[in-house]
Amino acid sequence: MPFSLTPKDSSFYKLFSASAQNLVEATDVLSEFIHDHARRGELADRLRDLEHAGDQSTHAIFRQLNSSFVTPFDREDIYSLASHLDDVMDFVEAAADLVVLTGLGTLPAEMSQQTALLQRAAETTAEAMPRLQTMKGLPDYWIEVNRIENEADKLYRRLLSRLYSGEFEALEVLRLKEVADQLEEAADAFEKVANVVESIAVKES
Repeated sequence: MPFSLTPKDSSFYKLFSASAQNLVEATDVLSEFIHDHARRGELADRLRDLEHAGDQSTHAIFRQLNSSFVTPFDREDIYSLASHLDDVMDFVEAAADLVVLTGLGTLPAEMSQQTALLQRAAETTAEAMPRLQTMKGLPDYWIEVNRIENEADKLYRRLLSRLYSGEFEALEVLRLKEVADQLEEAADAFEKVANVVESIAVKES
């Protein structure tokens, strides 16, 4: 029976799964943050902790990449996948931070809907990461994330239309748009994660 003297490092799968699971928790906290005004400071602190945990996961992947002789798929794809997962966390944390820093109160309902889409994208991504080991069942994942991102784009455009409708004061429009932009960037980053996974699957097929 043939065997390899340089087996591929399988630890990456657990590291990617941990990074994606961190995003599930972060988007859940963000949902609480959007709705619970009284606990926003506490929840923003929790998101900062999760952002630090995400950084640690990303650095662990990079360290493993630098020390592994044989990787399960292209090094560039490993780096890109880790980076885009980290980007999602950064955008989520930044959105909450901007709400706190600018003293925003009740947020438009569309932001709650944006967050719900991010929660769905995070759950779908976390479910998919373990499948990288077998490369099975992945098309459903990237199709769903692309669908979510398209829905997020439409929602973002509706929110911009509302912000510029005259319903809000000019300064509040600027503040709200900054937050909306970060949430939209998070959705885009989830799609970039899915695109990397699709690229990996194509190369490995």
